[in-house]
Amino acid sequence: MPVVTFDYTTTEPEGTWFARYDALRAQFPWYRNEFGPGFWTVCNYQGILEIMQNPQVFSNSVVTALDPEPAIKWIPEMLDGDEHKQWRRQLGPLFSPGAVERMESTVRQRAIDIIDGIIARAHASAATGTGQGSCDFMADFALRFPTTIFLEMMGLPVEELDEFLAWEHDILHAGGSDEEKLQKQMAAMFAVMGRFSTVIAERREEPRDDIVSKALTYEIDGNPVTDQDMLSFCLLMFMAGLDTVSVTLGWIFLHLARNDADRERIVAEPAAIPTAVEEFVRAYAIVIPARKVMEDIEIQGCPMKAGDMVNIPLAAATRDDAAFPDATTVDIARKPNNHIGFGAGPHRCLGSHLARQELRIAMEEWHARIPNYRLAPDAQMLESGGQLGLENLPLVWDI
Repeated sequence: MPVVTFDYTTTEPEGTWFARYDALRAQFPWYRNEFGPGFWTVCNYQGILEIMQNPQVFSNSVVTALDPEPAIKWIPEMLDGDEHKQWRRQLGPLFSPGAVERMESTVRQRAIDIIDGIIARAHASAATGTGQGSCDFMADFALRFPTTIFLEMMGLPVEELDEFLAWEHDILHAGGSDEEKLQKQMAAMFAVMGRFSTVIAERREEPRDDIVSKALTYEIDGNPVTDQDMLSFCLLMFMAGLDTVSVTLGWIFLHLARNDADRERIVAEPAAIPTAVEEFVRAYAIVIPARKVMEDIEIQGCPMKAGDMVNIPLAAATRDDAAFPDATTVDIARKPNNHIGFGAGPHRCLGSHLARQELRIAMEEWHARIPNYRLAPDAQMLESGGQLGLENLPLVWDI
């Protein structure tokens, strides 16, 4: 039995984590990681797809392999069976292709506003003699853009953006010792829940045209949704709706900053962007879902017992040569491209249509305004391991 021991959540130099999962997949289809409570990791396409399509055995009641008994339940992600289906069925219309299409002009205007602000600051800086524009793409655009969309959908004022960004950072990227990290995470989590408790109470009194108001009309097993379940739903929207698009944008723009031919094609042929988005989601699949084993089973010869925890890093599946030719190479014109970067099975990403729209519009509007950018010459980037994302991305361009 292959056994390794490493903390898969640490922050490392950029390029570390995709390379590590590629190397592990080249050695074996699965392994036992004895870090923390110990868990299995399946690291190829066939095995990961099999797990995601078997929710009866592989429960979604956990979100990380390091926490087999989570204190907070994210709804509907951490639900199984019929309860999960009831939530998904009622939420579906809010995230359908038609609903997302109706948001197009709003999403586009948010992108334009942020990019124009970056350009204005760059011109002000260039006037002092640098002759260059610059930004930390992660802080200045990638984090702010999807967060403004999230606030809009939840019916919250965009003026609260910086507060939500601070909470998101402390929950997902807090620094310091393990104890300090935990304290920051818990404080931020309770702050988010406190804010949403107020929103839920306000929407019960005075509904609006937003997701919270609509979800308050849902029924599960014939009963109205409780405030506690609404709070868990809002927490999932916050956690899943922000960081995923942000960090995917980071990988996209890092790739384009390093690959002139791909960037020039995007600029010259905006119609190529949707196909490129699919390839970026495949090549840089960022999520590492976990599952809890509900009954003894064997996957590709791996003997899993009821109660075991399993990690399924999606990049290990989407970068598998057995599923995609030359899988670790980014081909922005790749077709067909039936990736599982948004997951598979009943828990496939509910917001995938919105994510695609945000990624496409970000690429369209950025490249219409700042077509020729590159990495800052002294760039030193870090990436997080729990969800594979850049923490910074310094870009420069000539003015």
